[in-house]
Amino acid sequence: MFRYIVRRLLQMVLAFFGTTLIVFALMFAGRGDARNVAQSLAGERPVSEAQLNAMIQEFHLNEGFFAQYFYYIGGLLHGDFGTSLTGQPINEILARAWPVTAKLAVVAILFTIIFGVTGGVIAGIRRGGILDNSTLVLTLVVIGIPSIVLAPVAQYLFAVKWPIFPATAGADPSLYQILLPGMVLGSLSLATALRLTRASVGENLRSDYVRTARSKGLQPRRVIGVHVLRNSLIPIVTFLGVELGNLMGGAIVTEGVFNVPGVGQYLFRSIRTGDGPLVIGFVSVLVVVYLVINLVVDVLYAVLDPRIRYE
Repeated sequence: MFRYIVRRLLQMVLAFFGTTLIVFALMFAGRGDARNVAQSLAGERPVSEAQLNAMIQEFHLNEGFFAQYFYYIGGLLHGDFGTSLTGQPINEILARAWPVTAKLAVVAILFTIIFGVTGGVIAGIRRGGILDNSTLVLTLVVIGIPSIVLAPVAQYLFAVKWPIFPATAGADPSLYQILLPGMVLGSLSLATALRLTRASVGENLRSDYVRTARSKGLQPRRVIGVHVLRNSLIPIVTFLGVELGNLMGGAIVTEGVFNVPGVGQYLFRSIRTGDGPLVIGFVSVLVVVYLVINLVVDVLYAVLDPRIRYE
């Protein structure tokens, strides 16, 4: 296991450098000379000669592409993400956006686990019943509704018509203010997790080891709780791990509708305005989040299934 983790960490380093290099190239490479790059980074905003020269010096635009990239990586290794084109330190923007998105992702993933996984287990045990059929229909409807429709509808029903939740989140939203956007964000994950859990539990209930456990006289609660659930959780953990990485990346539509100042909203704004340094800063952190979550999921495989051994 130790050798496997060390090998994965080395792969993570390579993946991080490769991903950031690609994004850096998309934002900075092939735009002509240093003045053209500086002007393109400024977008349509009018900039003076002094501001252009300052941008050239700050982003090392008068040097080669790889030199610019190594300057950026050197700053990252020292915890310096640079400065946004708006003049704000990117570290401060990240510090504002990530806690909000983290709370939103936690609400969404807990909503998915509590209702999606639990409902999937019950539906898998009682296949063909009223609960099973109704959940299949409801999840199919939820999966078929895009978030650009689901978010405004939920906002109107639960924040305007029936004022249960706040309609929008503030600059520093509390947990209560992000409950509704968190549940909207987790709805699609919930539907997928429910159907995946139902299928996994149903498949394991028909396995030979379950019939053997029952023939030995084990209680149904023990058969399901110890044997079926543990083996059924492997694909679910994979899904939840990937989904948590997606949720940590923020949701542009959900954060936009509910005015949540998280990663999705900042990332969309920076892409739209061509704020290259801010885009690369967010992507760099997202890459680390994805890689770490994938490593944790792989380690959990061995915990859930003793047959899995990493060399």
